[in-house]
Amino acid sequence: MLSHKKSLNILKKTNALLDGHFVLSSGLHSSQYIQCAKLLSFPHIANKICKSLAKKIKKNFKKIDLILSPAMGGIIIGYEIGRLLKKETIFCERVKGKFTLRRGFNIKKNMRVIIVEDVITTGKSSLECVKLIRKSKAKLIGFAAIIDRSNNKNLRIKKKIISHIKIDVPTFNKKNLPKNLKLKPISSPGSRFIK
Repeated sequence: MLSHKKSLNILKKTNALLDGHFVLSSGLHSSQYIQCAKLLSFPHIANKICKSLAKKIKKNFKKIDLILSPAMGGIIIGYEIGRLLKKETIFCERVKGKFTLRRGFNIKKNMRVIIVEDVITTGKSSLECVKLIRKSKAKLIGFAAIIDRSNNKNLRIKKKIISHIKIDVPTFNKKNLPKNLKLKPISSPGSRFIK
């Protein structure tokens, strides 16, 4: 099992953990941004983290029928976890701002579904996925992510999140920015607002 320190080192080594002033997909501001795509672009390095997350998922959820991930960030990790757990894996994508299932993907009634993401901050994308599960009359069994950077103040998910690593990075709304963050130029690295 990878320690917290080793995991952070891997994130920094792959440039998946960035320092600066970021506006996250949620609209919140942060001094750190986690770009898991950078980690996942090195499969031989990300492999240990994916295996760790798969073991935790297997330990916490005994019966899984389907893995659902949100595009874009969740596709690769969803695929990897599906491969490791030998489970069908699908993803949803935004059409006119709302998640939908395309490409012939569907969720069958009563399926036990886990949502797998790269990073969970507020849980907004995950909760949008939950709507698709409910619409299909399937069962949400839980949430998993490589990185859980949520906090009690901003998290909208009420269930436990299974993650490889929990990282506490303060987030701020636009009106409550600390002085040191106000002085740094803003980056908006997320994919939610890409047209």
